[in-house]
Amino acid sequence: MPTDKIDLKITALKKEELPELVDMARKAFIEAFTEGNKPENVSSYLDEAFAYSQIAKEFEEPASHFYVAKLEDTIIGYTKLNEVPAQTDIHDPESLEIARLYVLKEYLGKGIGKKLLDFGIKFAKEKGKKYLWLGVWEHNARAIRFYEKNGLRIFDSHPFPFGDEIQTDYLMRIDF
Repeated sequence: MPTDKIDLKITALKKEELPELVDMARKAFIEAFTEGNKPENVSSYLDEAFAYSQIAKEFEEPASHFYVAKLEDTIIGYTKLNEVPAQTDIHDPESLEIARLYVLKEYLGKGIGKKLLDFGIKFAKEKGKKYLWLGVWEHNARAIRFYEKNGLRIFDSHPFPFGDEIQTDYLMRIDF
C-alpha cells in the first residue's frame, strides 16, 4: 500500500519515545544486515551502536536530529540527521549527513524510505545546506539502487569497522 493511502506521520523524536525507537532500530538493523555478516559481528555492533545508552547520548547531541515515521502511533522507520560537529566523516558545515535511515522490513517498498529521504533533503535545504550525504554498505544493493533512483551518487568510500572486520561503505551525495 503506497504511503498516500496510509496515515503516515513524520515527527521529531520525543525523549519518552527512545525505548520504542531503540527496539525498532535494533529490529530494522538485524533485518537489514544479518544476511552476509557474521552473527557475532552483528551482535557486537548492535551492543555498541544500538544500545539504549548510546542512542540516548546521540539524542542529546544538539547537532543530531532524530525523526520517526509513525503508522497509527507506532514507529516503523526513522532517520538521524547530523550537522557539524556530529557528522561521521565529511565535517562540512555546508552539508547534512543522513547518519541513519531505516524502515522495518514489512514496510519496505511502500514509499516510507522515500518520505524519510525527502524529509532529510527538505530539512537540509531549510538549513541552507548545499548538499546531503550518507554512507551505505557496499553490499547493500537495494539501498544503493534506492539512493541512486532518488538522485544520490557515489563520490567516495570509507572503511567501516564492523565487529572483527573492516567493511567498505560508499559515500553518496545529492547537491542542491
